[in-house]
Amino acid sequence: MKIFQSAVLTLISLCVLMFIFVNQLHIVPERVVALYFPENGNFRVWQFITHLFVHASFAHILFNMVALWMFGTALEKIWGAKRFLIFYFISGLGAALIYTLVNYYQFNATYNELLKLGVNAQAIQHLLDSGVVNRQILNYISEADLMEFMAIYLSPAVGASGAIYGVLIAFAITYPNVKLMLIFLPIPVSAKYFVPILISADLFFGLTKYSVGNIAHFAHLGGALFGLLVMLWWRYRRVYFQN
Repeated sequence: MKIFQSAVLTLISLCVLMFIFVNQLHIVPERVVALYFPENGNFRVWQFITHLFVHASFAHILFNMVALWMFGTALEKIWGAKRFLIFYFISGLGAALIYTLVNYYQFNATYNELLKLGVNAQAIQHLLDSGVVNRQILNYISEADLMEFMAIYLSPAVGASGAIYGVLIAFAITYPNVKLMLIFLPIPVSAKYFVPILISADLFFGLTKYSVGNIAHFAHLGGALFGLLVMLWWRYRRVYFQN
């Protein structure tokens, strides 16, 4: 079938099927395929891959698949399906790795601070396992920091956004002068400026408390970083493509 001759269309098809299986038919439990914090009992190593095919809502999968189709198709035409898939999964795994490492840093910083303040390890683990806030613990930590601490442990990451950010980086390097624009800001901007602006916004929101919604900004940044590293490596190895 023609659909399986295209890496991009195959990825989109798998994401759509997974969305149906997880969100509509409930054949596949989300806890099996979403990416959990490694200290959480639901964590499995395969989740570093499977979470790329899981999406939380129709809007989530729609925006990601449109972006994958728009930017990925152009790259696959000059790279071929095999090289595109290699690039895509390196970006996706890089996104998951950076996201997990940042979460480890933030989680352990709060965990160790609670221990220093006199909260015992059993009380902390009970809080994490139950998901029920003991109001007494708010004597040691702000409610906002506590919610973030619990969210890292309890809330899984889903979506192809990290891999797609790698695709965006590659697109901007390959087609720097193509005009792009956001739906809510219909001003054409060259890809070589548009993508860095997008990355800078993720960095800002990731480092501050101003993020809108439950967005894994450091997964985006991780995917972009690994996508950039692969592109630089290919350039260093003088890997050229027919454009």
